[in-house]
Amino acid sequence: MNHIFRSAMLVAAISAATQASAAIVLYENEGFGGRNFNSERQVNDFQRHGFNDRASSVVVLNERWEVCEDASYNGQCVILRPGRYSSLSSMGMNNRISSVRMVDRKQRYNDDRYAPEPVAVYDNRRRNKEKLYNANVTSVRAVQGAAGPSEQRCWVEREQVSQNNSGNNIPGAIIGGLLGGVLGHQVGGGRGKDIATVAGVVAGGAVGNNVGRDRNGNTTQDVQRCKTVEGQTKTEYYDVSYNFRNIEHRMQMVSPPGSTVRVNWQGEPRY
Repeated sequence: MNHIFRSAMLVAAISAATQASAAIVLYENEGFGGRNFNSERQVNDFQRHGFNDRASSVVVLNERWEVCEDASYNGQCVILRPGRYSSLSSMGMNNRISSVRMVDRKQRYNDDRYAPEPVAVYDNRRRNKEKLYNANVTSVRAVQGAAGPSEQRCWVEREQVSQNNSGNNIPGAIIGGLLGGVLGHQVGGGRGKDIATVAGVVAGGAVGNNVGRDRNGNTTQDVQRCKTVEGQTKTEYYDVSYNFRNIEHRMQMVSPPGSTVRVNWQGEPRY
């Protein structure tokens, strides 16, 4: 039957530049971002490679790998199964990896030595110089993750104000002080919070007292305002469909493809 939709759900988790020979790929940012270091063999000390205590996410393409916080596989160590680990924080290894090595297939370990189950990953490296083909991409859909935390953004506006009979701009100083106090309470905790609040009041009052006149002779002052901005969503992966020999295939990629993708004679993704 033509146009059969084969939902392969393959995950191409790393870029073509790092896939050629990598069995494990470490990234300096969570979510597989930033610089990366890839290897097919053990690394006794990342200090020699300029990547010590830098990894925040990892992709393991095959076999099991042991990652350790000290050189020569000392200190706390965790065993990683093949898959995608978008964050090393949950296993206590974020920015702490100093050495890695592949685990012997025959070696058995207790469950507490393993990291939590990863997201599946597909090893799309070229096998034994197999012949590759171009398959036409038919659709690309960006899949969004959860929105990040909300944040507060502040700015200063020039505002017209009224004066009392004495000519002093008392309301401006009060408003500025209140704004500063609110901002100060959002910083620190315990005694540190009180100190931050006082500093905020002083800064706010200074803004409130910054009085001048516009071209029409009206009294103006700088007023600081703030609003809460909802966190932005982030694309977690791209759901890609492609057609090869009248059969629809599907895979997931961390970056959008071009008009074609490389596949083998069975339509499996390759790079």
